[in-house]
Order: sequence, then C-alpha cells, then structure tokens
Amino acid sequence: MSSVRARRSETRWVTRFMPGFLAVCFGLATYTTAKRVCVDHFLHRRQQPSAAIAFLVFYLVTFVFMLLTYIRLFLVIQLNPGVVPLGQRAIWRLEKEEKEKPSWRRHKHKQTGDIEANAYRNVGPDGDPDSPGLESFYSKDVFICESDGKPRWCHSCCTWKPDRAHHCSEIDRCVKKMDHYCPWVGGIVGETSFKYFIQFTFYASLCSIVVITACALCTRQRLHAGYGLDGFVVAILALSGLLGFFTVTMFITSARYALLNMTNIDYLKSKNFVHNLALRVPIGIQSCEKYKVITYPISKPGDLTPRLSGDAGARGVANERDMLATRTFAVVKTELGENPWDLGFYRNWKSVMGNSIIDWLLPLKDSPCATYENNESFYEMGPIYLRVRERFRLPHLTDDEKGFTTSKKELSSGSQAKERKQKKQEQGLQDQAHDSANS
Repeated sequence: MSSVRARRSETRWVTRFMPGFLAVCFGLATYTTAKRVCVDHFLHRRQQPSAAIAFLVFYLVTFVFMLLTYIRLFLVIQLNPGVVPLGQRAIWRLEKEEKEKPSWRRHKHKQTGDIEANAYRNVGPDGDPDSPGLESFYSKDVFICESDGKPRWCHSCCTWKPDRAHHCSEIDRCVKKMDHYCPWVGGIVGETSFKYFIQFTFYASLCSIVVITACALCTRQRLHAGYGLDGFVVAILALSGLLGFFTVTMFITSARYALLNMTNIDYLKSKNFVHNLALRVPIGIQSCEKYKVITYPISKPGDLTPRLSGDAGARGVANERDMLATRTFAVVKTELGENPWDLGFYRNWKSVMGNSIIDWLLPLKDSPCATYENNESFYEMGPIYLRVRERFRLPHLTDDEKGFTTSKKELSSGSQAKERKQKKQEQGLQDQAHDSANS
C-alpha cells in the first residue's frame, strides 16, 4: 500500500467517505432499476418483458464495466500513484518529523515555520554536479528546464522534477502528469491512473443514462396510468441526474485533455505559459543573442550556478567518464500556448488510452505514456520540438552524437568491462613472472 496520503485530516476523511458514498448510491440505483422499475413496473404491472430485459441488460453491462474500471482505478491510485521519489533532504525532514511526539506538534511545526522543522524545506536546488537524478535529464536530447538551463527543482520534495510533473499541495508530493486530486476515486489522478479515470467516467455516464431513462419512463407511465409517484424511483432519478451530469462533464473534459495531450493543470495555464526547453546541440556551440548554452556535467563542485557556455574544452574534463557523458544544450523558449507534446488528436489519444479499441474499453494495460522509455525525452515530443529547433536555427547533431548513448548504466558497465580486462592482463603478467621464477 502506498504511503502517499492527503496532509489535511478533513481531506483524508472526505477521501475515505466518498468511495463508500458512491457504493451506497449505485447500490440503491441497482435495487431501484432492477427491482422496482424493471421487475415490478415493466414486467408485472405493464406486462412489457422486452423493456424490462433491455433495461436490465444495458444496466448490468454498464454497471459491471463501471465497477471493474473503478476497482482498477482505485487500486492504481493506492498502490502506484505515480509520485516522484523524494530527495534525501526531504526524507531527512520526514524522518525528523516522525520522531517528534505528539503528532499535533508535528503539524504545528509545519504551520508555524519552526526553524528546525523546516531545516530541509524551501531549500535551493542541489548544486552538486553529481546530484542524484540529474544525469537522467542531461542523458536526454531535450528536457524542460529553468532559464539557467537546470531542470526544474521542487523545494518541498528536494528533488529534480521530471517533465510534466507538478507538485500536489494536497499530498505534498510531485506527481507525474498530475491532473487533479479526486476524493471520489480515493486520491490523486495522474500519469498512471488517468486512463482508468476516463474509462470509469465513461461507463459511469452510460450507467447513469440508463438509470435516468428507465426511471423517467417508469415515472411517466405511472402518472399516465394514475398510479402516482414512486418515491424511490423519483429519488434515484434525481440522484442519477446529479451524478450523471457530474460524470458526463468529467468524461468530456478528460477525453478532451487526452485528445490534446494535456492535463487539467496543463490546460489551465496553457494560454499564458511558455516552456523553457534545453535542446541538445553539438559540443562547441557558443551562446548567442537568441539562446544561451550550458554544458553538462557541471564541472566545479560547490558551484551553485551552472556555467552558460559553449566551450566544452575549457571545462577541462578530467576523466574518461565525463568525456563520454559531456553534452551541450541550448536553452530556448516556446511560443505562448505551444504544447511540445502535441502529437495530433489520434496519437495523443493512443498515448493515453492504448493502441487498440480493446485497450480503450477495458482496464487491462497501463497507458503507453506511463511506460514510455526513450533516450530522446521523458515523453514523446511532437512537431513543436523540430519547429523550435528550426526557429532558433539550432545545428543538428552529428550521426555519432545521435547514436551515442550516455546512460549511467552503460557507462558503468563499460567501466566495469575495462576494469575486468585490466585485471586479466595484470593476472597474466603475474602468472608469466611466476613461471619465469620457477624455471
């Protein structure tokens, strides 16, 4: 079970209450639709078995799919919410807070700004060139950065924020492709759960429509026949209308975001926001009026400000590992409202929902964007990426630079292979010396 939970007690209680409330609502809807509408009214009173069977089948099918998608959505949110790992300083802060008793004092320290409690909060970016997680950014060909060329830093989580990650104030954690915090489904909706949220709202909308139609038709026939109103049916009709309006709105909104390859947060700030992009360029490119250039890895330990320079040779790279890992990036800005991850409606939809209709309808596989792995970027880039390169007239990478991989794993495996080779050579020389001494 994930340890991620809401900070505020009222939010935690609402989050615990809402799934139970939904279960009660759909339990009452199932009883009313199946028993009071289909069996009692259409089948027994009106002698309309075809209407009773049709409503029962449609309701049961949509209800089962809604239930399956909700269970998958709830489990993913609880077990794999898609949060970014905390930095070491944030872990130290949490460990310190856990040791403080009683618990109300721990929350009091957070609110009153106690110096010790906030010793590792609101700290600046890690200035260490070998800062944990930093290499995962400059091993890519493009990443989102600040104006100084460094990746975005979360002061609360004390870690570098991957592309499209946002800090959620409700759970006090950075979430990959965060959309919103939803107490109805038990927590944060983000990269790992957005697909299942769309599926759940889709089937919940269909289920609500079936209930509304069945209850409305039942009420109309009862009034015309002079039977009067059924309080249960009227109550469920009103409740289904409210839930139906909510789920239909959420489905349309979420589906729109999926087609645009955006999240709720992305959309809210899309019209008045520009992205800082660090685009990889050949080593030796100099800064100019249009853009600045930064070279990784940063050479000077303790230097909190990255050098914005294109002269990689002047950095005096000291060892083979740094020579292999050296990369130069141009820091540029997109135009207002541009979405670097817009692949077009169809590809945007597939990146979230999957590659087949079965993936779209059934909660079986995770979103392709949640399992995307590529040396070019954290998420697949759209045409805007190439358009920005052309706009700033950035030189293209050479074939050797395009084909060269600088991942930490490969670099370390190469170093290990070299060490093994050296040990074998040394062992061979020792054996030869031993044989010569014996002879």
